[in-house]
Amino acid sequence: MMKRFALALCCLSLLGASAGLAQGKFSGYMFGDYFYNVARDTVFHGGNPSSAQAGAKDLQGFQFRRIYFAYDNDISEKFTSRFRLEADQVSNTSDGKFGVAVKDAYLRWKNIFAGSDLYFGLSPTPAYDISEAAWGYRSLEKTIMDLRGIVSSRDLGIALRGKIDEEGMFNYWLMIANNAGQKPETDKFKRYYMNIQVKPAKNLQFTVYADYASKAEILDPYSTVTPRATVSNSVLTTAAFIGYKEPDKFNLGVEGFLMSTAHGFNDGTSLKSKSGIGLTLYASVNIQQEIALVGRYDLYDPNTDSKSKGDMLNYFLAGVSFMPDKNVSIIPNVQVETYEKSSAPNAPSINASITGRVTFYYVFL
Repeated sequence: MMKRFALALCCLSLLGASAGLAQGKFSGYMFGDYFYNVARDTVFHGGNPSSAQAGAKDLQGFQFRRIYFAYDNDISEKFTSRFRLEADQVSNTSDGKFGVAVKDAYLRWKNIFAGSDLYFGLSPTPAYDISEAAWGYRSLEKTIMDLRGIVSSRDLGIALRGKIDEEGMFNYWLMIANNAGQKPETDKFKRYYMNIQVKPAKNLQFTVYADYASKAEILDPYSTVTPRATVSNSVLTTAAFIGYKEPDKFNLGVEGFLMSTAHGFNDGTSLKSKSGIGLTLYASVNIQQEIALVGRYDLYDPNTDSKSKGDMLNYFLAGVSFMPDKNVSIIPNVQVETYEKSSAPNAPSINASITGRVTFYYVFL
């Protein structure tokens, strides 16, 4: 698979050169680590099933977590396109090798009307594209909604994005898509996204976000009629983000979300709404232009009901980012996750997961 991937890149490059694609641009970057799993629970290993930490204690080695290769083409003054491939060692091939998938494949119609662009195809969702750019350390970790699988980073559909006012203080992003991520559609249900961004000052921004994912109704196990009644299982997600950045000095941000699934929790007597929450606090401080201290804390509880215990976790990240070149970062860092104790009788506590890493990030095109 990697040989075919490399061959495809060579062919694209040769085609680009032979066609004289002055209006197009190739780009790419990679990030990976040397990692060592310092601590894991002896029973649960990676801890909570929703844990970001995988693998047993003392597992160590080198890994590529992402490889991106993209081609952006200016079709005309009005139309541009992007095609991007993604490789990692999670989405493996059938024989266990690095997998390659399409990350982006979309057409952009610039200024379809004043100040707004239309996107069609597989493109970023409005959920956290803005907060991820503000966080600035995707090479260390995804933002919380991406990390916990709340919303996919990509979806196949149609989106409209632009300015509400001429100055660009108020901006919007709307999208209707399959809710299948990077996979083909398999049902008639869709996801409806909305993001409003406000930039009241040069270095300050905040967003409010909501999406509604329609889903097939489910059977109510407590229904007393025959056939059993069905009830909604749709999902409403809301989120907010605020960030402030002084370039080459410091960067601060807070992001939180609430996810509500209709009739998503069976408490043993009835189907109830299931509410999940998440909160991120992050900061980075430049002690020199090329050296920064990075820290982050996440709280995640997939079910806040008092009858659901043992699923909440805390995530901590700390690192030192060194940039020997504007396109290269070396970041020694440590990740720690702690887990809520289950309310089940005699349930044991789950020991924390701790992983030390040296992360490498570099732009190669």
